[in-house]
Amino acid sequence: MLVQHSTNAKASVPDMAIKHAIDAVSASFLREIVDVVAIPRHYEQEPENNRLTAHWIARQLHSYGYETAFQGDYANVVARAREGVASRADACILIGAHYDSVPGCPGADDNASAVAAMLACAKVLAEHAPGSPVGFVSFNREEDGLLGSSDFVERVVADKSMTVREAHVLEMIGYCDHRPASQSIPPGLPIKVPDAGDFLGVLANKDSTAIASAILQTASTYRPDFPVLSLKVYGGIETLVPVLGRSDHAPFWKAGIPAVMWTDTSEFRNHHYHRETDTPDTLDYDFLRAITQILIATVLGSVEKHRTPRH
Repeated sequence: MLVQHSTNAKASVPDMAIKHAIDAVSASFLREIVDVVAIPRHYEQEPENNRLTAHWIARQLHSYGYETAFQGDYANVVARAREGVASRADACILIGAHYDSVPGCPGADDNASAVAAMLACAKVLAEHAPGSPVGFVSFNREEDGLLGSSDFVERVVADKSMTVREAHVLEMIGYCDHRPASQSIPPGLPIKVPDAGDFLGVLANKDSTAIASAILQTASTYRPDFPVLSLKVYGGIETLVPVLGRSDHAPFWKAGIPAVMWTDTSEFRNHHYHRETDTPDTLDYDFLRAITQILIATVLGSVEKHRTPRH
């Protein structure tokens, strides 16, 4: 296992087009989304709220100009650039965030915060880089054993109706605590992290270490004031430490698809985890904005890096 910090990553020269794009992200926009999504919405216990949330997310993505559809048995919400804009043959960068919650929990951090970042990313890309080979998926039933993301990988990715070059899975990214001793370490992980819970964590396995390094460099370049830590695991350690596979990145890892998880570290910082108190007023929207900016800058940088000249 290797922990790396964005402060040690070498910054590159900022791309002014990317800087202009990420400056468009507002904390108030993110708060508005969290306020809408943060209702108890478990697939079985609150089925109507679950359905309404899925349809609301789909409408937002459609309003930004994306082609949207419900996928699989659990209504994953999938969005791509419209036909004729980006080729379906292009391998895409996938941004994912589950939209369900545990029963009785508003799930503001888990996972309305991530849905907000995903939608903000989709909106900014539609406005500043339309037609980019980027896909978006909001998974259902993450709280029920990753059923939605597993179904997505087994059906959509396996039959190559969507080719995923890299996946960015967003899992609880809105909670920040600057106080000393507010951050703990998951049991079984022989690592050291800062004492205060005010950083973004990025989890990568052997297939996705390059993506994690790109995120650190992007953070150093565009938000040098904001701390990002990556945990890179090697040698299949993720199969031996269950805490490393608790979110929707795990099915991608099993399929050998490069994927990283973005997280505020969940219950190892946020004491409202899976409780009725996980409400919008507990989140830090400047913190969420910074993460969203780094996400957008990372995606735009990857799009540019892999852009194929058209003749």
